[in-house]
Order: sequence, then structure tokens, then C-alpha cells
Amino acid sequence: MSTQRVDVTPAAAEVIEKLKELHGELVFNQSGGCCDGTAPMCYEKGDFYVPSRNVKMGEICGCEFFIDKDQFEYFKHSFITIDVREEKAAFGNSFSLEIDLGYQFITKSRIFTDEEYASLEKID
Repeated sequence: MSTQRVDVTPAAAEVIEKLKELHGELVFNQSGGCCDGTAPMCYEKGDFYVPSRNVKMGEICGCEFFIDKDQFEYFKHSFITIDVREEKAAFGNSFSLEIDLGYQFITKSRIFTDEEYASLEKID
């Protein structure tokens, strides 16, 4: 069995499940662009076109999680955990669905162990 590249905290999973109840299927994208920085953005699946250059890192709570190819180069040796924090202002994350609930998804990461990295499914 291969090692996952991305997972969520229980708090983030709770927010994601609430968003799924409100909006249906979701997709996550972390682009690293000027509008959203490195925050993972959550969209209704039908409302967001995933750029062809983006890399699918995995799934969280049954939702696909993509990252910009250039940003993937920085994270390819890292395990990513999506967490959530209370955020009352929309600054820096106004396009993401969770902001309306008073939250912002954030990325935490750590370097894979040698064993974990060896067991990863390779992404080109």
C-alpha cells in the first residue's frame, strides 16, 4: 500500500463535511497564486475548472485535492495536512467556500521519512 500525500485534521474534516452538506461535491486546489497565496481553496466541483498543469495530490474526505505543478515541486517530499482556523475576515481567502462559515483552510507540512517516500505513488 502506498503512502498518502495529503490528509486532514478532525476539525478540517468537520468543516468539509458541513460544506458538502451545503454545496454537494467539492474540489480543493492550492495554486500559490497572488489572490490565494498558499492556502488550499475549496470550490463546488462543478464551479471550478482544474487547470491541466495541476497535479492531483490525493483526496481528502472524498474530495479531490490538486496543487499547481510548480508548487508541487516544493511539496513533493512533504506530507501535507489540511487544517482549519477561525477566520472572521475574508482577506486572502475570499474565493473559498469555508470563509462564509467563519473558517480558513490552512496547509501544514512535514518531510516524508525515507520509508514513506519510497512507498509513494510517483507523480510526474
